[in-house]
Amino acid sequence: MNNFNEHEQQTSQLNPLVSVWLHPKQTAAFMMTYKSIGYAILLVSIGYIGAMFSGLIDSDIYPGMAIWLIALLGIVVSPILGIIVTAIYAGVLLLFGKLFQGTATYQGMFKSLSLTLIPSIALIPFYLIWLFTSPESLLTSEYTSTMPIIFWITVLLTIVTSIWSFVITIAVVAEAHQISNWKAFFTVFIPGVIMFILFIVLFIIIIFGLIGLGIFFDTP
Repeated sequence: MNNFNEHEQQTSQLNPLVSVWLHPKQTAAFMMTYKSIGYAILLVSIGYIGAMFSGLIDSDIYPGMAIWLIALLGIVVSPILGIIVTAIYAGVLLLFGKLFQGTATYQGMFKSLSLTLIPSIALIPFYLIWLFTSPESLLTSEYTSTMPIIFWITVLLTIVTSIWSFVITIAVVAEAHQISNWKAFFTVFIPGVIMFILFIVLFIIIIFGLIGLGIFFDTP
């Protein structure tokens, strides 16, 4: 009994920002039991700022937009977008997990998925330094000069955190649904494939539609 109480006390004192890197399943269980949905929303909001900054590479929005405005929009818009995307993604993974006898709740899935954004939080200071010290190398696709050292550091960290975010995603989905890692992998993988196929089909439809319109308007 004393060992059980000691384990419960240790679990309730986890710091998700630290523990998720090496113990994602235990951290997901902790999030679902001890943390509020507001805490999960906070993690998502901050994490998507880092994710958005990583999407700025070669975006060619500079010098058309001021650096301070780019940073401000990222900080303001990213949390809103992150909450919406995560809310939808939680619903998708909840449904597909049921195909593998998953038992997650929507709130539990949302809380668990918020942990996958923690690696992106670590990227924020590096992208801000890169943005304000060498915006041309970050935002311009035609940049041909020598890349600054912050480029190599930030890109390497982005690759590492992206891979680790995927690993964390598999683990927390498995914990939320109480299924194996392999079932969790397919729970994540299948919707991704379906979305990719739908994107390709939609892209083809749009292309043929534009071609059709071009032929119609060119007809004498």
